[in-house]
Amino acid sequence: MIGIVGRKIGMTQIFNEQGQQIPCTVIEAEPNPVVAVSDKAKVGYTSVQLGLGASRMRREKKGEGRPKGHRASLAAVGHAKKAGLDTPPRVLRSVRLDEPGNAKAQVPTYNVGDLVKVDVFAVGDTVKVTGTSKGRGFQGIVKRHKAGGGPNTHGNTKHRRPGSIGPGTDPSRVIKGKRMPGHYGDERHTQISLRVEKIDTDRNLIYVRGSVAGKAGGVVVVRKLG
Repeated sequence: MIGIVGRKIGMTQIFNEQGQQIPCTVIEAEPNPVVAVSDKAKVGYTSVQLGLGASRMRREKKGEGRPKGHRASLAAVGHAKKAGLDTPPRVLRSVRLDEPGNAKAQVPTYNVGDLVKVDVFAVGDTVKVTGTSKGRGFQGIVKRHKAGGGPNTHGNTKHRRPGSIGPGTDPSRVIKGKRMPGHYGDERHTQISLRVEKIDTDRNLIYVRGSVAGKAGGVVVVRKLG
């Protein structure tokens, strides 16, 4: 199993050889440097740490002005130098190489400093994409949990309220896991069994059939299945 870190560009449509219209998510995945390689003897599995983008660096001399926004820490700078990088990646993600429960599967070999590009995938590959869903703020149970709500007529005034959340006699408390209003979205989500429809190596683009979690510009991890 191998993967790559990229950013979701948006959705589009392509047409295959049979003339069928296929909705696709476009993912831009620039070459990912291998920042670190795990030791299977210590952690029990083989994985690589991939980087994406570049972080802002802190000022080298006084009086140069302080760059705005996120700046790489000294620990991140030292970690990147071990991989031969002058600038620490903006995003770091760990990708497991061996398949759990399949000891016979061939495990690819990577060294620190190697580059992982979109050509590790091919048209027809089955992948899973992990991203962060869109945050929707504080929402009620109708939108958050797809509740039906109350009647809209006959004097009812509790159209979108949750109603009773538990009896007062027994158990005299609210059961854990009760569906209540709260923060909706902004959660990690993995969409599995997606097909790679097109690879653009010149522009570092991957076209994946269907939709994936996240907003345009969000960080996603594409991993090959099988």
